[in-house]
Amino acid sequence: MLVSLRDVCSIAEQNNMAIAAVNSASLEAIRAAVEVAEETGYPIIIQHAEGHEDLIPLKYVAPIVTSLAERSSAQICINLDHCEHLAYAQRALDEGFTGVMFDGSYLPYEQNVEYSYRAHQMCQEYGAGLECELGSMGSREGGESDEGGTAAEAGAIYTDPDQAGEFIRDTGLDILACSFGTVHGIYKGEPHLNYDVLREIRKRVHNVPLVMHGGSGVSDEDYHKAIDAGIRKVNYYTYGVKYAGEAACKMADEKRAAKSDAIVYWHDFTPVAYESFRNTFEHIVRVFANGSKPLNVH
Repeated sequence: MLVSLRDVCSIAEQNNMAIAAVNSASLEAIRAAVEVAEETGYPIIIQHAEGHEDLIPLKYVAPIVTSLAERSSAQICINLDHCEHLAYAQRALDEGFTGVMFDGSYLPYEQNVEYSYRAHQMCQEYGAGLECELGSMGSREGGESDEGGTAAEAGAIYTDPDQAGEFIRDTGLDILACSFGTVHGIYKGEPHLNYDVLREIRKRVHNVPLVMHGGSGVSDEDYHKAIDAGIRKVNYYTYGVKYAGEAACKMADEKRAAKSDAIVYWHDFTPVAYESFRNTFEHIVRVFANGSKPLNVH
């Protein structure tokens, strides 16, 4: 069942939980996400990032994810992640995406508001939800680098709670991605999340759902604290592909250790990656449920 970003985050709000948002950079990840949602009974958000166009172009991934979501018994949102160009957002909406995350956090505040509002107008025409970002996680979305470190090392700028309410009013967004100590990429040390900032933002935005970017690598305990403070969507990518890569490398090493001249074929990697994604996604979906019961009715 294909649902909008606005509706799936409303479900999370009603149940004091967060929805896992996983990226669709491979068929193995897409398949795992759909099957985990169906088997656990919890909604899921499958995302395509504009920055992953070179990994899997939008024109190929869109028909796959939208078709699978429409046929699924689970509640699935198809969201465009970290979109920096409105023309790219238009393409995604035309392809059936039910959500757009417009990222103007790198722009001056006035321009961020202007472009975010234009994204809002576009989403309105399609009945899609809009996510925007205020503040900065410092390092850019990508998932391959280890430049994340701590929020301070990455040059992160916490979201200003007072500015957040104004930003929501002027842009018309449905959910707000905010910065409170997470970063994109691999953490070099233990993440230090500022829950005071998060709670202050929540107060000033009148319970608008909040989003955690840089969600990979955070402890289960910190996830629960963040959800209780108002996080309703958690972006999870880097560590998922890291674990899948490690599993694939381990398989290849073991095969060669057993037989020195063993040939490792590409198709040897895909089931290993799929199983890794399945395990990772099932874990985070259940953690983000925050004790709520499964929601899908089969």
